[in-house]
Formats: sequence, structure tokens, C-alpha cells
Amino acid sequence: MYLDNLDELDQQILSLLTKNARYSYSEIGDIIGLSRVAVKSRIYALEKKGIIEEYTTIINPQKISGAVSCYFEIEAQPQALNNIIDKLYKNDTVTQIYRMSGNSSLHVHAVASSQDELENFIRNEIDCLEGAICVKSNVILSRIKDVKGLRLQYFINFLWKYTLRYYIIQIKLK
Repeated sequence: MYLDNLDELDQQILSLLTKNARYSYSEIGDIIGLSRVAVKSRIYALEKKGIIEEYTTIINPQKISGAVSCYFEIEAQPQALNNIIDKLYKNDTVTQIYRMSGNSSLHVHAVASSQDELENFIRNEIDCLEGAICVKSNVILSRIKDVKGLRLQYFINFLWKYTLRYYIIQIKLK
């Protein structure tokens, strides 16, 4: 199950860190009722398990003068897909790459420092992708909602609902 081995305290810690990764161990401990040492130990365990992958600064490109964000939907020949992924992965303008089901093989997000840089990226990288069948691009005009990290409460509620259904079905079958 998705949240196996996460007790309520670990879930509270993750929820707090998702909102603000700069909380100190003491601040987290004060909020959830644990000592600083206990919080540090739990966070270390979450890191070792790979549940917490990293701490990072998220920069809003729209707040940087001239920055342009763009999404690309790329339909590729199956045999060319790995080469396309490798080429895009190595490019610093590309910030995210997702493999997709449906018509598009890849969903790619790029952030350029200017309109000129975006145009050069499209001309020198996107337009030159061997094996790309179709490329669609959409420039982002504004960011309305952008959730970072795991929406922990959603998954907790989801798992609780389906676990409860499972037990109800088991009871009915007996």
C-alpha cells in the first residue's frame, strides 16, 4: 500500500515539510508534540527510505523579468523515444519531462530566460528532434495553481476509503 509504514506522526511531519521545508526540528516538534531529537530521527528515517527525496528552492519564473515558460507535447516514433529523452534531459532549458499515455509520447516543460532564448531552444533543439512525429507547444501565460510535493491528505483519505471498502467487502463475503 502507498503509505505503509507511515504512522500519523510521520504523516504530520511530511505535511509540515511540504508546506515549509525550512521548519526547524524544534518548530516541527513544538507543533506535533515531539522532541527535536525525535523529529530529527524521524526525518532522517524518511530520507533513508527515499520518502523525502530532496529539499529545494522553488523559483517562480513569472516573477523573473523576461522569463518564459512553455509546455511541449511531443509525439515520437517508439524507436526514437529514448534518444529524444536523452537529448532533452541534457538541456538546461528543460525543467521537467514526463512519459505519457495517449497521443503524445512526452510532456516537456521548459523555462527560458527570454523570448529569444525560447525561440533558439525551439529552433535548435525541438525542431531538430529526430524521430519526433508531431510537436505542439503552449506558452504559459500565468500560473493559477501549482501544488508542489505529495498532497498527503488526499492519499490518506483515498487509502482510508479503499481500505474501509475492502474490509466491508470481506465482512460481506463471510
